[in-house]
Amino acid sequence: MNALARLGTAVDGCINELPMTRVAGHVREVAPTHVRVAGLSSHIRLGDRVSIEEAGRATIGEVVRIDSAAATVKLFDERAPVGIGALAYRTGALALSPSPSWKGRVVNAIGAPLDNLGPLVRGERSMPYDVEPPSAMQRSRVEAPLKTGVRVLDLFTPICKGQRIGIFAGSGVGKSTLLAMLAGCEGFDTVVVALVGERGREVREFLEGPLAPNRHRSVVVLATSDESPMMRRLAPQAALCVAEYFRDRGESVLLIVDSVTRYAHAARDVALAAGEPAVARGYTPSVFSTLPKLLERAGPGLEGTGSISAVFSVLVDGDDHNDPVADAIRGTLDGHIVLDRAIANEGRFPAVNVLTSISRLAELAWTPDERELVRKLRTLIARFEDTRDLRLMGGYHPGSDPDLDRAVTLTPRIYEALRQLADAPPSRDAFAELAQAIQG
Repeated sequence: MNALARLGTAVDGCINELPMTRVAGHVREVAPTHVRVAGLSSHIRLGDRVSIEEAGRATIGEVVRIDSAAATVKLFDERAPVGIGALAYRTGALALSPSPSWKGRVVNAIGAPLDNLGPLVRGERSMPYDVEPPSAMQRSRVEAPLKTGVRVLDLFTPICKGQRIGIFAGSGVGKSTLLAMLAGCEGFDTVVVALVGERGREVREFLEGPLAPNRHRSVVVLATSDESPMMRRLAPQAALCVAEYFRDRGESVLLIVDSVTRYAHAARDVALAAGEPAVARGYTPSVFSTLPKLLERAGPGLEGTGSISAVFSVLVDGDDHNDPVADAIRGTLDGHIVLDRAIANEGRFPAVNVLTSISRLAELAWTPDERELVRKLRTLIARFEDTRDLRLMGGYHPGSDPDLDRAVTLTPRIYEALRQLADAPPSRDAFAELAQAIQG
């Protein structure tokens, strides 16, 4: 071996013995909403994770803004003690590795177990948090109707497998109860539930109550209201990662997100910390571009895979159904179910307003006879509600208007037939049950 070859061999050996190095930045600003890290701007990208290490403790955050001087990092745990000068390292983009063993488990927004049942098994496939929806031209078509077991929905706003529908309601109108009823819907291989910004008190009530019969086939992603905006923003994305994993395995998945509004609130907080301006009731432009990307990930998968049937709850602020977020979501989904506070005040649950609720895929679920019957029922209910004030003032005289007479006679019976408590058995044949109630 000549001298040059020996020198090359010696250099290679020295390189192999050198320790791995990491590019480090340092914290130069700490604010209640974010920290600023200098020295990493040319080595990181938006969405990358950054580990800030100080006094033997590592705090994870996400890069939300980059400029030449420093990067803005939003921490997952805003209560973590971070000081000026702490070292910061890039740790890569966020991803999950679900596996079939995750069924029956409760995890947080970054995939850590919360149920004290031991560590999670990592799957072989890594699922990024932020992925593109399936191609519009390669997606399967929505065709198969679905029986939810909720009478008012199966009658007036039927749902199909692969459909995305929203439940729009103010606070305290029964939105979470209706979602719990839908969680027990049959016909799905897997149920994925994202609880975003929920009260901690309600979590076990939901898991051990309505979800209990289906807990063995469910994955719950939890981010309670006291957690940081980063965790609340990631929870629906994590749930979609899990749902997409099971969809790609050919399974039929039911995805429930409660609520998308709290996701929008968290996304707004993150965007404001990144320096975005507020454009509509405090919401930033990125909120309205992020929502369709999130919602479009649900739905039918590519040909040969499964589907994600999604139910998104939308908390309308101040009962204003034209709220910017509610309006943006309503235009993206395949239908909307409106819960009315006036109906709830009457004690009629689910408090669905059948006149303002619509399913854009109802034609695939109804037979021609059912479609005509529903049309007539809507006409009766509309006539009954339009003349409510007239009847209260004594302006209605039986026998003067046969159509109104029919509406006054039948609509209360229809309303009574639509009443269904959360602990009631699921409806098996909504049209037969309605016919029996009307005849009775």
